Amino acid sequence: MRSNIDGHFLLIGLMAYPIRHSLSPQMQNTIYSKLNIPYVYLAFEVDQEKLPDAIKGLRALGLRGSAVSMPNKQVVCQYLDKLTPAVEMSGACNTISNDNGVLTGYNTDGMGYMRMLKEAGVNMIGKKITILGAGGAGTAIAVQAALDGVKEITIFNQKDECYTKIEAIAEKLNQNTQCQVNVLDLADKTQLRQEIATSTVLCNATGVGMKPLEGQSLITDPTMLHADLIVTDCIYSPRKTKLLEIAEQQGCKTLNGIGMMLWQGAAQIKIWTGEDAPIEYVKEKMGFND
Repeated sequence: MRSNIDGHFLLIGLMAYPIRHSLSPQMQNTIYSKLNIPYVYLAFEVDQEKLPDAIKGLRALGLRGSAVSMPNKQVVCQYLDKLTPAVEMSGACNTISNDNGVLTGYNTDGMGYMRMLKEAGVNMIGKKITILGAGGAGTAIAVQAALDGVKEITIFNQKDECYTKIEAIAEKLNQNTQCQVNVLDLADKTQLRQEIATSTVLCNATGVGMKPLEGQSLITDPTMLHADLIVTDCIYSPRKTKLLEIAEQQGCKTLNGIGMMLWQGAAQIKIWTGEDAPIEYVKEKMGFND
């Protein structure tokens, strides 16, 4: 607990609903304390109805910025002054920077995911990734991967409103990057098997595997996974999802969502403060090395 908070400290928010379960406040405040940066990071339960007023409050109170999570990532873009290319392509923002009243929207989810792979020794440039889910996380990962130089991305999603949105985003990526992006129906297990067979990485970007779907997996047939495959899950609670259990049994290298969470937060801190986050220190303090 910091005891030196005074009138010079600035506030950074986290706007989402629900959000009390998030590890981000603990992580961010641990870093600000370690680096002796005069910021405090607090979570606010803000849904789409309250979001317009919350953004007005951010401007009026002079918050340095705010993280944004579900269900606000897409809706918040209309209230901002500037958007980065990744946000423009994905239509989703998870980070707001307030620079003298000018609000700029970023998306660090994809940045965090790609940095997680890099730190694990996985070079995705010129390789193929298959992504399960076209929600906020899956879309952000696909956009950043395409911008970073991944050769091919196949996204599987059920035929819902997200499917239509990701088809439009895939078209943008195909036109504006060197990456080939395909969108397929998650119900087509034959196609899913074929795409995984030619992929370097499989990413679960859905909520299947966490509460209330803990113990479940979109991949139920272990033979869909090959031993050279790297299987990642954006979920960090539980640390080992059913998908990762299945993958380990098949001899795959696995990564849970802790690395993505830490590195996307580090990217946010770089935006807000210009400082590099001491990730190894955070891992130790939060027990992620256990």
